[in-house]
Amino acid sequence: MYEKYFGLREQPFGVTPDPRFLYLSAAHREALASLYYGIEANRGFLGLIAKPGMGKTTILFHLLEKFRNTARTAFLFQTQCSSREFMRFLLAELGYESDGHDFVRMHEEFNRRLLQEARAGNRFIVVIDEAQNLEPSVLETVRLLSDFETPRAKLMHIILAGQPELADKLASPGLSQLRQRVSIVHGLQPLNAPEIKNYIEHRLRIAGYEGEPLFTPGVYEEIARFTEGIPRNINNFCFNALSLTCATQKKIVDSETVSEVIADLDISKLTSDVPSDPIDLAYPRNPMSSPVSNGPNNNHEILSPSEAAAYMQQVAAKLKNWQDSLDKTISSSRLGHQVRARTDREQ
Repeated sequence: MYEKYFGLREQPFGVTPDPRFLYLSAAHREALASLYYGIEANRGFLGLIAKPGMGKTTILFHLLEKFRNTARTAFLFQTQCSSREFMRFLLAELGYESDGHDFVRMHEEFNRRLLQEARAGNRFIVVIDEAQNLEPSVLETVRLLSDFETPRAKLMHIILAGQPELADKLASPGLSQLRQRVSIVHGLQPLNAPEIKNYIEHRLRIAGYEGEPLFTPGVYEEIARFTEGIPRNINNFCFNALSLTCATQKKIVDSETVSEVIADLDISKLTSDVPSDPIDLAYPRNPMSSPVSNGPNNNHEILSPSEAAAYMQQVAAKLKNWQDSLDKTISSSRLGHQVRARTDREQ
């Protein structure tokens, strides 16, 4: 590993959502502040929505750490479940095993524990990560949990975090009651090149690096294009870049190293390609007209069975013409060879 080579105490670009490494870009800082304010203001339902790899889970762990001494928290990430399984997971987070209990009893037990925390003066915060996987029926169960409240305060704060598909679900007419209760919804934006520079240097500093910058100034634009500014992609890229720099005994990640890492991580070269065909087999718009080119901008129409049969006849005719032309070429070549051989013998 490269930690010792670069004088690091630990791995700076790990895959776990460690709050110590959280880099607060402008968008991340605003999202964290919105969630924190929503809890302090007793808003009840909150939402955090962003593409995969943007750092949602890290922000949520950081948020819960802020309330560690003043709130009881539950963090749920098993979201492909039924309503009964959801309640069982929730109670398990509170230290209560509910195997074999019916849904009503689990609901009552949860209500009892919620009131117990409220009497102790503690907030109760439930974070549901990957909430886009929840079925509408389970989301309705989550909405009903929010009914636990007093005339003056919410007994529980629920944070729904997930990918953009969560926004699609919340916008659907069947979940309008839930959407009305989510008072704060915030998203995260990809990092630009200057933020990527700060992000990388921040994580290296947390990991114990104290030397000169490890990345040459001109590589951040290229890193931004390849990683699309997504923190998870940046972590993966930097891990490979530092590993290659260490393996080649360099002291800095230069443009040559960056280009090589991009080539190594380019998954497109490993995907299966459709073999090219010298004969144009694109569907024509009209099977009785000449075939259209097989370019990416053609919007080919779906043919009816009769049109498809007529078109396949055209394809068969093209193949026959191609084969006839090939046979003539071969025959002509053989004839020429025979003539030359006879001439040689006569001489």
